[in-house]
Amino acid sequence: MRVVIAGAGSVGRSIARELLGHDHDVTLIDRQPGAMRVAQVAEADWLLADACELSTLSDARVAECDVIVAATGDDKANLVVSLLAKTEFGVPRTVARVNNPRNEWMFDESWGVDVAVSTPRIMTAMVEEAVAVGDLVRIFTFHQSGAEILEITLPESSPLVGLRIAAIVWPADTVLAAIVRGSQPFAPTDDDTLEVGDELLIVAGREADPHALETLFVGTPTPRPAEETRPPAPESDHDARGATSPTA
Repeated sequence: MRVVIAGAGSVGRSIARELLGHDHDVTLIDRQPGAMRVAQVAEADWLLADACELSTLSDARVAECDVIVAATGDDKANLVVSLLAKTEFGVPRTVARVNNPRNEWMFDESWGVDVAVSTPRIMTAMVEEAVAVGDLVRIFTFHQSGAEILEITLPESSPLVGLRIAAIVWPADTVLAAIVRGSQPFAPTDDDTLEVGDELLIVAGREADPHALETLFVGTPTPRPAEETRPPAPESDHDARGATSPTA
């Protein structure tokens, strides 16, 4: 697989090393001479240029890559790189780093982003997962499809404890993908029985009802808010849409 990474900072270099370790072909792009730490990822191809320029992406042969990763520390740059890669070069998959969680709402297919990775959100989810038993925790969202990966640790009071998988009626648009018992993950079968403390990984579609899932897992649904409204985006987020020459 051929991967182009925009942003050769610590995040970009770490991603490059991991991919190279799995025998992928990697090109790193950065406009800052100080980021050209070629010796640290010597197996990668390096390009000193602005990843937000069409000429740079062309020089990096982005049209031939399977994935582009926008991993700069600038959300505006990551959006522009993703959009250019998708619309001008037809890259099959774009992965973009979200630095400011307030900007996360923009990282979707309208900006050419297939997968948005928000480190603060992931860390929050990991904290919640570590301390919450019996609560649904959103681990990851696929922005293109709207599907989510959810996690729940079964409490002792769960009505599912002791039931076979085949006996459970799952809500629409939900799939039990994996069970982690102790330190061992495994794919569930109809004959498996759920136990207290099992960590369940569920894939939920865009139309899945989280309240139905809560009812299934813990027996008592969380009260539904009378009205859910999306908070207005801060002005700084809208300013990112008008950016014409961000830096990578």
